[in-house]
Amino acid sequence: MAVYDPKSPHADEFINHEEILETLAYAQAHKDDLDLCRRILAKAHPNVAPKQEHCTCITHREAAVLLACEDSGINAEIKQLARDIKLAYYGNRIVLFAPLYLSNYCVNGCLYCPYHAKNRDIPRRKLTQDEIRSEVIALQDMGHKRLAIEAGEDPKHNPIDYILESMQTIYSIKHKNGAIRRVNVNIAATTEDEYRMLKAAEIGTYILFQETYNRARYEELHPTGPKSDYAWHTEAHDRAMTAGIDDVGLGVLFGLEGYDYEFAALIMHAEHLEASFGVGPHTISVPRVKPAMDIDPDTFDNGIPDEVFEKIIALIRIAVPYTGMIISTRESQSVREAALQYGISQISGGSRTSVGGYVEEARPHDTEQFDVSDQRTLDEVIAWLMQNGHIPSFCTACYRAGRTGDRFMSFCKGGEILNYCHPNALMTLSEYLVDYASPKTAELGWSMIQSELAKIPDEKRRDLCAHNIDDIRNGIGRDFRF
Repeated sequence: MAVYDPKSPHADEFINHEEILETLAYAQAHKDDLDLCRRILAKAHPNVAPKQEHCTCITHREAAVLLACEDSGINAEIKQLARDIKLAYYGNRIVLFAPLYLSNYCVNGCLYCPYHAKNRDIPRRKLTQDEIRSEVIALQDMGHKRLAIEAGEDPKHNPIDYILESMQTIYSIKHKNGAIRRVNVNIAATTEDEYRMLKAAEIGTYILFQETYNRARYEELHPTGPKSDYAWHTEAHDRAMTAGIDDVGLGVLFGLEGYDYEFAALIMHAEHLEASFGVGPHTISVPRVKPAMDIDPDTFDNGIPDEVFEKIIALIRIAVPYTGMIISTRESQSVREAALQYGISQISGGSRTSVGGYVEEARPHDTEQFDVSDQRTLDEVIAWLMQNGHIPSFCTACYRAGRTGDRFMSFCKGGEILNYCHPNALMTLSEYLVDYASPKTAELGWSMIQSELAKIPDEKRRDLCAHNIDDIRNGIGRDFRF
């Protein structure tokens, strides 16, 4: 029987089934101990957390106790603490990105995904490099600066050379004032050598969702294809980091297995990366199973209500305070609005989850991976963010300045990253307002920028940021960054 070891390179040891079961039993036994819950919350307070060298201020077992607790007072304290931690580490900025689907060819048999190999009804499509150029220009014309490219696993249609060439194409396109400055990559688990190729191609973050951490459930849901190998998939982030990719993203697909099991395992995975590499996950995503062609979410019988979903988001923020947290357009406007209060720091906007969807005026549905609940334009999303007190940011400065991996984490955990992120957000928002914003959004944006400039504590940095913004408005310069 495998023994729990957070530093082990073996999946069954760092995501140990027996440890998870013991954690859930401990949580149930202590969920009504309100004094314990408050001690755990006090341990995670941001007045303490940013000064600590290590990542998770509470353990997966402590976080599981808070998740199991049903006391309304404790739950209110959890949400307030998550707000405080989000502001302490990331301020009120929200980073914008868009997914770009390159190909829906896939050889896997994943039962929750419409791209599975046995789905004969979905049209299969792979973008050519010319089609990618058209998609990227359409995305740049919206105002996007950061993409997450997606492709099914298919060695014939989607080999690593295709991904690398696509990245090169994306980075090469400069249309009007547009430019994609960071390309994150969400593709199947692969080899160390191929991760080194992605590193050389200037990958941003390597993103891979676990789907479910329960091995038995994982193998049931992945009956065929290379993804059916649980260990190969679960150990992929280790191979990526060994190959030099120091920004990696985790995520589970909530709804496939019991949420308490997945939550404990997700925190354990973050603890493992921190223990093994000194750097935890750069991002954590929180997708839920959604309707799609050939997919009915009720089939999986593990759906979670919005209130529990919001609590999970808040507790991830508390347990892994330094990580960027992502919520996609799978979720509705109302769910995303609540999630932004409890820890989300990145959202997609104007997204299309179909292959080749951005060049089409009408939203295509025939090759969508999942239904898009929030179908607003990017401009509408940006206006909504500002109306709710959030600074929309297109910043990619840390990535391009080499503040990745342990360099980024040292700034973030020390509470210093806001010295960079806040002014960079304002300058990239200025670019958007000049180049792409509707009159209403521009009016909101310039007003927000003036009020937010006053909050930059360092006078020299504040004056330089204001000067750069004036240059952007007057067409003198752009792409300034701290």
